[in-house]
Amino acid sequence: MLITRRQLLKYLLAVAATTSAFPSFSSKSAQHRHVIPSSGEKIPVIGLGSWLVFGIDPDDERELIQRIEVIRAFLNSGGGMLDSSPMYGVAQEVIGKSLKRIGHTDGLFSATKIWTTGDRAGFLQMSESFDLWGLQKMDLMQVHNLVDWERHLPTLQAMKQEGTIRYVGVTTSHGRRHQQLEHIMKTQSLDFVQFTYNMLDRDAEKILLPMAKDKGIAVIVNRPFQRGGLFEKLQHYHLPDWAGELDCKNWAQFFLKFVISHPAVTCAIPATSQVSHLHENMAAGYGEMPDESMRKKMIQYIKEL
Repeated sequence: MLITRRQLLKYLLAVAATTSAFPSFSSKSAQHRHVIPSSGEKIPVIGLGSWLVFGIDPDDERELIQRIEVIRAFLNSGGGMLDSSPMYGVAQEVIGKSLKRIGHTDGLFSATKIWTTGDRAGFLQMSESFDLWGLQKMDLMQVHNLVDWERHLPTLQAMKQEGTIRYVGVTTSHGRRHQQLEHIMKTQSLDFVQFTYNMLDRDAEKILLPMAKDKGIAVIVNRPFQRGGLFEKLQHYHLPDWAGELDCKNWAQFFLKFVISHPAVTCAIPATSQVSHLHENMAAGYGEMPDESMRKKMIQYIKEL
């Protein structure tokens, strides 16, 4: 899609106005960071996912600029984990183009996945991911939805030893493959696991989260909003009066603070294509966090709605 220079300038000014409307988080409180157990490195508790929302036409300048500004706002707000996958279509290409336009990767924790079968196909796919991101080293490489994990994990461990990647992980989503993931966590050396956890999908509390805590594996939470399901369920309800005790100004922060306050969770990766939503999400990584009694109170409140 072609747009005129006047339209482009108008759009950029609108984005700048939106971005400037949000205060600096660092002036309010310290950003919460959680430790990666295998190394001791700390990363921000709120990351950024790219599933669906970065699946645009990379040649659509208007759409591309919108994603560039989301990633720019993410990095300027403390940055951290940006997660993608070859399964997400052109998302990695969009990320690479965005980072190139922004001109720096300060604060970025790059995370992508391998999603194919076989050694050669896996190597080629990972090589393409490096090229698309425009990076020489990836912070985290994960086996997406456990596809051919027996073959890929030794390769990823070798890449880690060589310094091409820094961390190794595996992922699941939608609450699936928990038994298989449990087996892998018991038998393999992992830095990260990724799975679904939110206020409505809490099966991970039974085994996966305690096991990750016990074995020293960092946890990335996907679908923290249940792909919008939590907003749909509660859109006609107000936050409880006591949400202010947690520095929550909206449902997004309420949902995210519940997730990242679990003692086994390292970070959550909500996806968004809107700068305003990005700022709301990032704000969840600041201020007061719920303790165990408050977490129970939050769940009870949701159950009663």
